[in-house]
Amino acid sequence: MTGMGHNSGSAGPSDVGGIAADRLKSFVERIERLEEEKKGLQEDVKEVYAEAKGTGFDTKIIRQIIRLRKMDKADRQEQEAILELYKEALGMVD
Repeated sequence: MTGMGHNSGSAGPSDVGGIAADRLKSFVERIERLEEEKKGLQEDVKEVYAEAKGTGFDTKIIRQIIRLRKMDKADRQEQEAILELYKEALGMVD
């Protein structure tokens, strides 16, 4: 088995079918911890949105702003230009 911790020679007590069980367990446990941290962070983000909404901000717009801020400036400008073009084509521009 290629790429799965396969050892030549006799398998040690932590090897199962050519897989280094201890190493696999370590990866799985790390991923599980990170998933738990991610879940906690998602709850924190949800609370911040609720707080923003409670002070009168439109969370739908905040989500759009965050998405736009993640984009590079050129991509954002291109997307905004296409949006304006589509709005004009549909008669939505004042």
